[in-house]
Amino acid sequence: MIMIKIGRVQPVYGILVYRPPGSTSSFLSDFQDLLSSTIKLDRIIIVGDFNIHAEDLSNCSTREFLKMMNSFNFSQHVSGPTHRAGHTLDLVFSYGLLVDKLQINDVVFSDHKSVSFHINLNSESLLPVSAKQRRIINSSTILNFSSLFDFVPPSSDDVELLTNSFNDHCLKILDQVAPYKTSRSSSASSSPWLNNQILELRRSYRKAERRWKRTGLVVHREYFKELLESYNEAVENARSSFFSNLICQNKNNPKVLFDTISSIVSSPPQQAQLSSADDCNRFLHFFANKVLNLRSSIPPALAPSGGEAPQCSESFTSFSPITLNDLTSIISQMKLSSCSSDILTPSVLVGSLASISPSLLTIINSSLSQGCVPSYFKNAVVTPLLKKPNLDASSTSNFRPISKLPFISKVLEKVVETQLRSWFSKSKISDPFQSGFLKQHSTETALVRVHNDLLMAADAGKCSVMVLLDLSAAFDTVDHNVLLNRLKALAGISGSALDWLSSYLTNRTFTVKSETFSSDTASLTCGVPQGSVLGPLLFTFYILPLAGIIQSFPDISYHIYADDIQLYMSFMPHQLDRLATLVLCLTQISNWLSSNFLVLNTNKTETLIAAPPELQPKIEQEIASFCPSAKANIRNLGVIFDPALSLDSHVKTISRSCFFQLRNISKVRKLVSTADLEKIIHAFVSSRLDYCNALFTGLSKTSLSRLQAIQNAAARLLTKSSRRPHITPVLQSLHWLPVEYRIQFKVLVLTYRALNNQAPSYLSELLSPHTTSRNLRSTSENLLAVPRTRLKTKGDRAFQTIAPRLWNSLPSNLRHSNTVEVFKKSSKNSPFHPGVPSLNVSKRWLCLGSHLNFVYTHDFIFYVYHCYCFSDVFIG
Repeated sequence: MIMIKIGRVQPVYGILVYRPPGSTSSFLSDFQDLLSSTIKLDRIIIVGDFNIHAEDLSNCSTREFLKMMNSFNFSQHVSGPTHRAGHTLDLVFSYGLLVDKLQINDVVFSDHKSVSFHINLNSESLLPVSAKQRRIINSSTILNFSSLFDFVPPSSDDVELLTNSFNDHCLKILDQVAPYKTSRSSSASSSPWLNNQILELRRSYRKAERRWKRTGLVVHREYFKELLESYNEAVENARSSFFSNLICQNKNNPKVLFDTISSIVSSPPQQAQLSSADDCNRFLHFFANKVLNLRSSIPPALAPSGGEAPQCSESFTSFSPITLNDLTSIISQMKLSSCSSDILTPSVLVGSLASISPSLLTIINSSLSQGCVPSYFKNAVVTPLLKKPNLDASSTSNFRPISKLPFISKVLEKVVETQLRSWFSKSKISDPFQSGFLKQHSTETALVRVHNDLLMAADAGKCSVMVLLDLSAAFDTVDHNVLLNRLKALAGISGSALDWLSSYLTNRTFTVKSETFSSDTASLTCGVPQGSVLGPLLFTFYILPLAGIIQSFPDISYHIYADDIQLYMSFMPHQLDRLATLVLCLTQISNWLSSNFLVLNTNKTETLIAAPPELQPKIEQEIASFCPSAKANIRNLGVIFDPALSLDSHVKTISRSCFFQLRNISKVRKLVSTADLEKIIHAFVSSRLDYCNALFTGLSKTSLSRLQAIQNAAARLLTKSSRRPHITPVLQSLHWLPVEYRIQFKVLVLTYRALNNQAPSYLSELLSPHTTSRNLRSTSENLLAVPRTRLKTKGDRAFQTIAPRLWNSLPSNLRHSNTVEVFKKSSKNSPFHPGVPSLNVSKRWLCLGSHLNFVYTHDFIFYVYHCYCFSDVFIG
């Protein structure tokens, strides 16, 4: 192998490879390590004779090699034979480069053909400069605002007048302490770490440079070099300090970290070019008409015929007023997201809360008592955002509306949402298989249950069909009258509480805005507000009757996460006739959705068939009336399911995503300290490795090695170590738990939560206590029953099988931990403290190796310790 570097400013790295014929297993491992070491490089071309038949996709080695290259985001460009025997052996891979005009030509003196191609190295064009107005907000601004705030409520108790008067008063003070200023900037990323001292140093060294060029004297040259070194050192220190503070302040806010790092290393998501009010109005009409067209497409015969039958015996007539302490507590727990219509930005509001909280409290309690929501709270500001980077930005249909509401309106919504959730819980108004926006529920808990059911069915020799229903703009088409009637009938809401909800839903408006231009205002006649606090809760309540329809079909299982609805059905191979039940259920669901003004998008509804290949055509034929064709892979709440339930495709996607992030992170490595770089890696890479990793138990060795390669590359990037030293000491020095053990620990944490009423009931019911016919000592050990299974690749991977096995392997004191925090951190105490050997390890703990395959050394104790420590960051 030979590597060369071309250029200095934006270098291109070329790697020439020759692999002698023979075994490919060691080559794949070594080449994977090589690719891991290239994550800090932006533009790479890899060429050579790989002696792998790339055209033969039936060959296992070929598939593994191409999957590996794809997981590192490399593109392969050779599509024809490059050897006289008809095989494709000579390959061209690229990353970050445009390769075109590739030609394959015969060569007289060789049995290989020549491969030629062009590489496009064009630089990006200059970015336009725009002007914008903004207020300069800092700590002194907030202090001045607080001292000047002396709002006197109007004599009328009308909440509309009260809100407008409050906004006018705040606006008047802001115009005094922080008037708008016009600034001109390009869309390129700015340098917020620059301060007056650095700017003065820059002026000084440029002045010295001009002087040296004018005189040519050595003394002037040395003086210029001295100032330039001082400037560069000051910039590096300020930049490092800026990122360190940013990371420290937002260590629990991954979105801020993501946006910041992305703004440095890549282009931000493309917003619509709104260069005039007409452009804004064009998007306004498109978004408004999209919802109206969806509503008009619903057949009139399926419209709702009447109200709901009353089911709640008690009534909820009014919302309770809150206290000043309640208000402060609610605001302190909220995410400080701003909107362009905010009079007070969240930072100003929080910073001056002591002064303005009495006025805010009056507005909120007046709204609750009067059953009225101020108009200011009901106007959304919409920004069109391109759905995918490769879509045509000139087409409005390729943009999605990003809706934002004033921060104060979200505070009011949070007050109402808290009281509604409490009432729904008290009245037992819920769907046990709805996991969206609920405490102790997540996409992971939902998928653990679904994945478990499919694996256990496959272990029993059954086939399964999974259908993922796609609803078009579900939140936007909710009918207000249907929702209000349902709240009254099913939840017993009436009086001023129902009036408030009616006021909240009706007479809403939205505006499309850019930094400079704004559209007209359009009315929203249906839907629950996007970008709101209360909207998700109202939507999950709106579709509550849907659960009853599905539950009337005992053979069909389901799960719902917000508006993502999935159904799955398992059956023996000779029971294909039972699929008619699934089609009937889907038909009834479709009718119910239409009668409730929800539109099922059949073009995006996906089907997965987990069955032997010879049965799949027959199954497709049985369900063809509703599900035209099944897919090889489907994305289910961020996890890619495949017919074999192996998750290999998902692991491949994780690899691509993580190595892309590592490449980006490598670009800011010099800007941050090692500690801050580790936080960034955890936020961007470790979080992806940990997402839904409770499903990863029993993965193939190939998939596990790919995930481990990601962690290894991240560790080497952080420690600046080369690819040659063994990775184990590097991981130990970082206190990083290997991927396989992170997976097992996630399962243990979910098990603890499920046994202690801290997880959804649909997980708890999968676990049963171990019982014996006699009263043995193990009866009080808090052990779980392990179900019998047939297949290691199916039943042994299911949660209800692997969870009891791992749980029973723990020492008794851990199984009896009082809290989940104690459970996570118990390993800090002897005998699990790193480096402290224990002579009192129980026999049950010693048998842990039969299930976890741990190595009994001090490293083993070390790994257990750090597994529990890291759970504070990644397990929740």
